[in-house]
Amino acid sequence: MVLGFGSSWFFLFWVAVIVLACLKVIKQYERAVRFTLGKFSGIMEPGLRVLIPIVQTYEKIDIRVKTVDVPSQECVSKDNVSLKVNAVLYYRISDSKKAVIEVESFDYAVSQLAQTTMRNIIGEFELDEILAQRELISQKIQAIVDKDTDPWGIKIDKIELKDIELPETMKRAMAHQAEAERDRRARITLAKAEEQSAHSLALAAKTIGKEPAALQLRLFQTMSDIATEKNSTIILPVPIELIEYIKGLSSRK
Repeated sequence: MVLGFGSSWFFLFWVAVIVLACLKVIKQYERAVRFTLGKFSGIMEPGLRVLIPIVQTYEKIDIRVKTVDVPSQECVSKDNVSLKVNAVLYYRISDSKKAVIEVESFDYAVSQLAQTTMRNIIGEFELDEILAQRELISQKIQAIVDKDTDPWGIKIDKIELKDIELPETMKRAMAHQAEAERDRRARITLAKAEEQSAHSLALAAKTIGKEPAALQLRLFQTMSDIATEKNSTIILPVPIELIEYIKGLSSRK
């Protein structure tokens, strides 16, 4: 009797083990590719799923957006400038079956494809275009990589160029160019200021020429400015009437 009772517990234990082995939990952000005797037999959706041990196996796939750092690549621009470029790539699994069956390691495959494509696309642009049109270049790389990874069940959401490293000689040349441009703008600004100043002086001279009293006021203002500077030199202005009288004598002669 005791032996039979022990056998029952032993049997129930193994039944429980088998049942637990059959039950699989698939999380909301996962999908599971199921194989029966090595052949694809369906996709297991999120929730509690049943799997026949030994006969059936499965492989989980995370369908959340993943980030891949594209390492720095030696690139040559269209105008033969060597530079290093790295990027970041965002992708997700759009077809779990293809991602498992069509490619062995989709993470590695996506990274390698992005590196090759980035080098090729960078070579189609000149250096100035690369620096000014990063968004356009990123979009072109994304379009090509997305098309090539579609048979793998992978969707490329975005690619962004991160750092563009130039040779030291090119950096110095660009710094000199930027400095020359700043000097040019400074000279233009100074020339405009001098032009405006000359124009203002011309207007002032014209006004003073028409109004002799304005000249007298200007003389008084100049004397006041000199006095505030504690200058020992004393300047006595010539009266306007005397100047007019001298002009009259000169005209009579």
